Amino acid sequence: MATRGLFNRFDDVWLLDGVRTPQVDYCGAFAGVNPIDLGIKAARELLRRTGLAPQGVDSVLAGNMAPGGFDQFYVPRHIGLYAGVPLEVPALMAQRICGTGFELFRQAGEQIAQGSASLALLVGTESMTRHPIAAFEHRQGFTLGTPPGFKDFLWESLTDPAAGISMIQTAENLAQRYGITREEVDAFASRSFERAVRAQEAGWFEGEIVAVGNERFELEGYEPRGIRLSGKAAVADRDTHPRLSPPEVLARLRPVYPDGVQTGGNSSALTDAAAAALVASGSVLRDWGRAPLARVAAAAVVGVAPEIMGIGPAPAIRLLLERAGLGLDDIARFEINEAQGAQTLAVQRELGLDPDKLNVHGGAIALGHPLAATGVRLTITLARQLRDIGTRWGITAACVGGGQGIALLLENPDAH
Repeated sequence: MATRGLFNRFDDVWLLDGVRTPQVDYCGAFAGVNPIDLGIKAARELLRRTGLAPQGVDSVLAGNMAPGGFDQFYVPRHIGLYAGVPLEVPALMAQRICGTGFELFRQAGEQIAQGSASLALLVGTESMTRHPIAAFEHRQGFTLGTPPGFKDFLWESLTDPAAGISMIQTAENLAQRYGITREEVDAFASRSFERAVRAQEAGWFEGEIVAVGNERFELEGYEPRGIRLSGKAAVADRDTHPRLSPPEVLARLRPVYPDGVQTGGNSSALTDAAAAALVASGSVLRDWGRAPLARVAAAAVVGVAPEIMGIGPAPAIRLLLERAGLGLDDIARFEINEAQGAQTLAVQRELGLDPDKLNVHGGAIALGHPLAATGVRLTITLARQLRDIGTRWGITAACVGGGQGIALLLENPDAH
């Protein structure tokens, strides 16, 4: 039986280029920065790098999961305006939790394929640090003697109330289902750290990272915005979480749940970041006159049981391959978000993926998972890998809280 879900095939949709800020640890240099401003920075740098005038953008698509400021309603609009996109160009916020960054590409592909846009600016941005301490019960006042209902938005959002379990518990369910041990999860996490450190030391990430300093964003006729880094940092120019983490060191960490396999060391790190991409039609690509990063060939989205939400990439990838007429052996690289180590290992086992093709420069365990920015980063990273190794097809994917999976198929047009 064919896998059920949404599928989009795109014949003439192109990823021109993409950049990202460094992914900075929770409560680090970006602690005081509104995610809108991280998004503006990434968008401005991308437009500067491509040489494309912001006046040519005719659609702005942005993603941001949790408020990093009281102006969160304006995330896509303000990113577009302060990046120089014309006032007349509309902006839209997309939300598919951890799959939000991928959803931006899917929606851009639909807009371009149907002719409603020819050049789309995509920005995923997230401050995990600035997720608020929130209350939803006090609009009508406080009841005498009742404790205030303020809770940590970041922590509370990790629980799916439908299934009554946390995201970590969904990974524990997969560990039990697939017979994944604590030792295997720690080994996987250690490999993620090692690969990220190796890529960082080789300068590989420098091809996608833009340095961020203290700066001011002007927009004629409107209030200025800007970035001020926290602490003593004058500039943020590299990912801060990668560090060599041998399995024996990770093994000392206490599991989140008794007798579980997931710890703070083998789960995705909390980092703040933004990533931006330009997606265009073939006519814009030809006028641009440069080689694109990749062709966005297809997208797939599926639903899975909430209590095993982490398996979502597996059926999404199956649907993508079925409808695109490809097999696993055709795919040279996979970038799958490492929400939790056991979750990614379960996907690897379910599909029978070659570990040497998966997250070869490390994943979210080492680099972090700034929710809405992750899918954009992974897509840029995958496209760059395909160009580097000269191979044709790659897939990037993520699980989605609540029980979904999303995947994108990229093609390197220069592969032989």
